[in-house]
Amino acid sequence: MSDSDKVFAGSIPENYDRYIVPLIFQPYADDMADRVAARSPKAVLETAAGTGVVTRAITAVLPADATYTATDLNPPMLAYARSRQADDTRIRWRQADAQGLPFDDASFDVVCCQFGAMFFPDRIKAYREAKRVLGPRGVFILSVWDRIEENVFADDITNALAGLFPQDPPRFLARTPHGYCDLALIESDLQAAGFSDVRITTMAAQSSAPSPHIPALAYCQGTPLRNEIEARQPDGLQAATDRATQVLAARHGDGPVSAKIQAHVIEASG
Repeated sequence: MSDSDKVFAGSIPENYDRYIVPLIFQPYADDMADRVAARSPKAVLETAAGTGVVTRAITAVLPADATYTATDLNPPMLAYARSRQADDTRIRWRQADAQGLPFDDASFDVVCCQFGAMFFPDRIKAYREAKRVLGPRGVFILSVWDRIEENVFADDITNALAGLFPQDPPRFLARTPHGYCDLALIESDLQAAGFSDVRITTMAAQSSAPSPHIPALAYCQGTPLRNEIEARQPDGLQAATDRATQVLAARHGDGPVSAKIQAHVIEASG
């Protein structure tokens, strides 16, 4: 993972929340909310909260006496998440590194992390921290994307940009969001962190948008893929977005578009 893969700054948080969240994150956030609520937790910690899609989904189903701590390493993302959340005395916002959490042992009933583990430089260390702050019967619920070939729009856009920059194709989507999908490795990492019971469910869903321009805009301007594009051509962001739009339209049509997305949802305990 390059340093630019972790940079969510400028207009990226707003575009991420406006376009990427409804395009691919919302169905998995709703599923995570159901899984967390089924545990009837009194204290929940979220790591890598991003712009708060999971925060909003889970707090909507938590009881009034529960507490929710939302953390992220990236201040612009956390600030945007807080701006999107209605006032709620149950929620605490904290900038924090998942690899070194500033919380006491056994402080939470559930730790959740949606599509953040792929960005952790040391995943086992982050998983150990999740294990440390969980109570004796606590559960760690996380999700990661499956390989890019199972996530059609991301794959199409990666291929489109490879054609635009043939000498140095931008590979952020394949390298990082879709680069941690080996089930044996995920289970091994969690076991190395001390979890003895690891259950993995592979979930497919549909990603839909009113036009091919929306997924092109979402990925090219709402993720760190933007950083790779601008590093190759500082004034080339619009051209890259247009090229991605053309490729998606050629494959999926000019009107409303829909394609497969797929992720792994993991529950670890013990």
